[in-house]
Amino acid sequence: MLMPTPTRPLRNAMSIDVEDYFQVSAFAPYIRRDDWNGLECRVERNIDRILALLADRQVKATFFTLGWIAERYPQVVKAIVAGGHELASHGYGHERASDLNPAAFLDDIRRAKHLLEDLGGVPVVGYRAPSFSIGKANLWAFDVLRDAGYHYSSSVYPIAHDHYGMPDSPRFAYPVREGLLEIPVTTVRMGSRNLPSSGGGYFRLLPYALSRWMIRRVNEVDGQSAVFYFHPWEIDAEQPRVAGIDAKTRFRHYVNISRTHDRIAKLLEDFRWGRMDEIFLGRDVRPPAATAAAALSPA
Repeated sequence: MLMPTPTRPLRNAMSIDVEDYFQVSAFAPYIRRDDWNGLECRVERNIDRILALLADRQVKATFFTLGWIAERYPQVVKAIVAGGHELASHGYGHERASDLNPAAFLDDIRRAKHLLEDLGGVPVVGYRAPSFSIGKANLWAFDVLRDAGYHYSSSVYPIAHDHYGMPDSPRFAYPVREGLLEIPVTTVRMGSRNLPSSGGGYFRLLPYALSRWMIRRVNEVDGQSAVFYFHPWEIDAEQPRVAGIDAKTRFRHYVNISRTHDRIAKLLEDFRWGRMDEIFLGRDVRPPAATAAAALSPA
């Protein structure tokens, strides 16, 4: 009697948003953009730690990199490419897409793309908006991304959140314009709500076993690859503490930050991982039912 061949687990997409601690949107009321150049930048050492972690486990990932960082630390870009990882864009100055008009947004994403391509010597086809800042009010951003030469975006978080989110948008990769995919970060559907299951502060806050269960559910129940993300500053427990911030911001930024490195290491061992472009580009990706049509319609 022939035994069924075991199905190999899906590969999930591991992604890193390359920015430093003082550039997070939640700190914008407390740290002036004009002061960035005078602050201690820790991104180099943190990227080195991440690259070592990935190399030890033979994992390739996607690095959504700020042009501001690339311009000042070109060796970071070169190390990412040398490691066989995907170099992608996080824009130039970490400005939320929802705060820019189309002309300013185009300037930002083109500047970042050209800079990264010049430094890395590879095409840059992916983009992630700072703070997942593409939503119903600025769907024009997809047209601008396509016109700037990007092939995919990972800029929508299909949850309800006080800073971002488009909870009615599709949960999995879908075409938003001809030649442009949107690849949302991953959620788990529970009842009538999408629950975050793809990294960031939620990964630091929730028990690791719950995060693992949610990713496994997406793989085994939805039959989809998950998209996970984190930031270099999230593995840096020694980063300078920002003074004067409110309690909510302090909790969100620093909760369980000393545990993140080891949790990421465990996550890399518990699932198969790969680059965004390898997993999603070239697939026959179709919008799931009517929600995709709603996301494609003008605001």
